[in-house]
Amino acid sequence: MEYTRTYTTPIGPVLLASNGTGLTGLWIAGQKYEKATLGAQWEEKPDLPVLVAAADWLDRYFAGARPDPLELPLAPAGTPFRKAVWDILCRVPYGTTVTYGDLAAALSEKTGKKENPHAVGGAVGHNPITIIVPCHRVVGKSGSLTGYAGGLAKKIYLLRHEGVDTDRFFVPKRGTAL
Repeated sequence: MEYTRTYTTPIGPVLLASNGTGLTGLWIAGQKYEKATLGAQWEEKPDLPVLVAAADWLDRYFAGARPDPLELPLAPAGTPFRKAVWDILCRVPYGTTVTYGDLAAALSEKTGKKENPHAVGGAVGHNPITIIVPCHRVVGKSGSLTGYAGGLAKKIYLLRHEGVDTDRFFVPKRGTAL
């Protein structure tokens, strides 16, 4: 059984999900892969402590604080490879950006083997805990904002909210999550 809570943020409603003890999902309404890892059986339980903690985290984040993703018990469902990428994402500092190549290099350092930036990009795109696991901080090495499952307007909002100068980036003409 999983538990959910709908929560309103400045970028619209999000759905928070938990297995009872850990946060398993945070999806922006209408995003690509929305509820992709949510089990078949779930019920709304807004007072579940982990969902209350996630809502508090979001309140602090949108109020301008810099809460640490790792202060929450994160429990995303995914392959070991994807989980390793998401773990690295949690360590990307607030107000900064990294490229897929940067993430691949960090993962290569961890695994001891050469990791493919395109495979890393797939893991980033399937992140089930958006905002908290900050996939919005990943950009293309050319300065492209690339795709974002929640939509590029929301990615730009989140980056600007964190004080990132988005004028140095460009919106790609084609992509999978524009």
